[in-house]
Amino acid sequence: MKKLGLFAALAAGAALVFSAPAMADWKPTKPIRIIVPWGAGGSTDQLVRTLAGDLEDALGQKVVVVNQTGGAGAVGTKAAWDAPKDGYTWTAGAAWDLGTYVVTGALDAKISDWHLYLATANYMILSVHPDSKFQSVDDIKNAMNNSPDTVTIATGGINSSGGMAAELLKAATGGDYKMVTYDGGNPAVKAAVAHETEVTTQLVAEQYEMLRAKKLKPLAAFTPDDVEIPGVGTIPSIKKALPDANTSYVLFGIWAPKGIPQEVVDTMGKVWDTKIKNSERLMKYAESKAQAVKVHWGEAAAESGMAATQVMAWQLYAGGKAKVKPDEVGIPPLK
Repeated sequence: MKKLGLFAALAAGAALVFSAPAMADWKPTKPIRIIVPWGAGGSTDQLVRTLAGDLEDALGQKVVVVNQTGGAGAVGTKAAWDAPKDGYTWTAGAAWDLGTYVVTGALDAKISDWHLYLATANYMILSVHPDSKFQSVDDIKNAMNNSPDTVTIATGGINSSGGMAAELLKAATGGDYKMVTYDGGNPAVKAAVAHETEVTTQLVAEQYEMLRAKKLKPLAAFTPDDVEIPGVGTIPSIKKALPDANTSYVLFGIWAPKGIPQEVVDTMGKVWDTKIKNSERLMKYAESKAQAVKVHWGEAAAESGMAATQVMAWQLYAGGKAKVKPDEVGIPPLK
């Protein structure tokens, strides 16, 4: 039986053997900084620290990971945007977070203003505390339509994947909810485990350990199909209870602003096509967090990043959370 049939197509292109380090044309002469705009222990932090070892091997230079939180990821992302465009400062996260900052007014930079290097495909889970008064999607739907203040959802903020999922839930139920914001996905999940909130909609990578320990009860996955998670079981697609719910993969990676030297862009592409695509570290990490490896960059990453951004940008606009209409900043309507 497949562990994650949902991601079979995504994972098919990932190589399963380790190869020699990439021969880099760019020779960095000082440490490379990757700003994680979320707290320690969340999905972005986990992925970046996994990638750091392979990048150090390939580039022959230290990679320094810095957590700089705030603004639902916008503060750290802006710090990378404002840094000298010399290839030594990067940031990271989910592509649709990056793409929707301009829509929510958090950052005046579009997804097309960045060079994307994507590595994994993640997804969100609708989970509750085991003792929650909500024991089904229908319970949550009814409460969102009749007593929305009782539906407290722990997220990392509106621009986090959990925040996006909460908005997807709102649109599909026609009701409302109370978002309780924490400084990243990991604290949000811990809040739900502590029963500070009834619900969390954060990523499976952040919930996985708590799901396996039965400290959270999964009700649905924000995926087109059911997912089977080792040690947890089969989680039904949100579409079974809410057929109109939108779903999308959450593509994670690192990026730097356009304007960095072309030799940096090309060298990182070579590293992505060899070292990262064949990384045992990355494969083990993805498997341990119930994710799929999806290594791509350049035009392919730009296209997949925009596709995910479209879903969330227009959802935010429909939910009244956008300050800018998406098509005014180059995000076309969904077909």
